[in-house]
Amino acid sequence: MRDFSNSTYQRRKVAPNKVKIQRKPIDLKKYLRPVAKITVGLFGIILLGFISFGVYRAIGSVTFFSLENIEVSSAKRLTRDEILGLTGITPGKDLLRMNLKRMGEQLLQNPWVETVRINRYLPNGISIVITEREPLAIVNMGFIYYLDNKGTIFKALNQGDKLDYPVITGFSEEEIGSDPKGTKAALLATCDLLKILKEKGAFILADVSEIHYDKGYGFTMFTSSGALPVKIGAGDFSAKIERFARIYRDLTAQGTALQYIDLDYNDKIIVKKS
Repeated sequence: MRDFSNSTYQRRKVAPNKVKIQRKPIDLKKYLRPVAKITVGLFGIILLGFISFGVYRAIGSVTFFSLENIEVSSAKRLTRDEILGLTGITPGKDLLRMNLKRMGEQLLQNPWVETVRINRYLPNGISIVITEREPLAIVNMGFIYYLDNKGTIFKALNQGDKLDYPVITGFSEEEIGSDPKGTKAALLATCDLLKILKEKGAFILADVSEIHYDKGYGFTMFTSSGALPVKIGAGDFSAKIERFARIYRDLTAQGTALQYIDLDYNDKIIVKKS
């Protein structure tokens, strides 16, 4: 067996297997340059936005068409100041910026106003034309309301409102809500009856103190003198009133105590004496 302890062989030291890598320095400019461009661009956009907004505000504050002339149609119920107060119109405002539709809606909130027409006339004028509702009768539904000639219940009466109109009874707010079409048709029929009474000479509207409506029967009038019931039913009002007008004065002249008069026939009148 060979003794290596006394051998003259010496091991060579082997250099470690390492490769030296040369590290290049980081070029910060390469990365910062795009960031700088983006930052400058964003700043420019923001600055441009502020400048544009400032120019817009400056232009917007300039009034090219200042309101000077205001024409308002004459009205019975509303004064000129009340009409202008409802619209918010004052001299000096920019005519082009006025919202005419909104002003018209504000005027229509007043119950007396039926229609509104507002026009602007450059460079400095505006006109307001309104039509007002005209009461035809008073409808008693617990609360008292005005009825116009188009069958519209439009205003609750307040202190100071006139009361010298025929009184209509038999309608209710519940029926208006549950049967609006039927109630509207009945109110239009009421208007037709009132117009016919207004046109007749012998028996006129002043002779009527109340008109009662019954959904099943129709209309019954009550005379101003003695509250005499005059049954008229539904439809053909003109012919019925004409027949009644021919005998009404004679009946009242006789002084006969009457229980009711029934006109709801095609060719006759029933007079029921007490």
